Amino acid sequence: MADRIDINRISKDMFIQHKGEPYRVLDYDHVKPGKGQAFVRVKAKNMLTGNVIEITFKASDAIELADFEQVFGEYSYSDGEHLHFLNSQTYEMVSIPRSQIEEEAKFLKEGSQVVIFFYKGQPVGVEPPKHVELKVVETEPAFKGDTASGGTKPATLETGAVVQVPFFVEEGDLVKVDTRTGTYVERVK
Repeated sequence: MADRIDINRISKDMFIQHKGEPYRVLDYDHVKPGKGQAFVRVKAKNMLTGNVIEITFKASDAIELADFEQVFGEYSYSDGEHLHFLNSQTYEMVSIPRSQIEEEAKFLKEGSQVVIFFYKGQPVGVEPPKHVELKVVETEPAFKGDTASGGTKPATLETGAVVQVPFFVEEGDLVKVDTRTGTYVERVK
């Protein structure tokens, strides 16, 4: 039997079991309404399907932890349907369907170091580095006076991800992006 913990000990990035499937906790909120029983609202990603759902637990509930193995790896390539990673411990290739890791794939380029998650021996997800440096391949040119307004514009990065960047960022610039939120951090010199 898997370990169970009190719902009040839940934390971000924890792996839980819900209705027989593994989930990764993306966010949670302890709610104490004026009337009625307190509860915990959990936003979690199904590690098998990639779907994100919201689950509500009573404050008195216990949750089951999912049994995951984590292995360091390196992103190698995509064949369109699957992304392929080199397991850093066994040097074996590991394939994961793109549909399971669509969000993470936006920030992966060849050679990116990742954590590969295995559930019951099957690879089910990856975690890219918290920050990546990617080249801007397409964005609108800046106009004189744009920087004063402090606004942003969309920029397409070398991996295909689109992020909002300040007006002064130009095509060819290298930018640092937070992979957890998909947001621009800074221009890299």
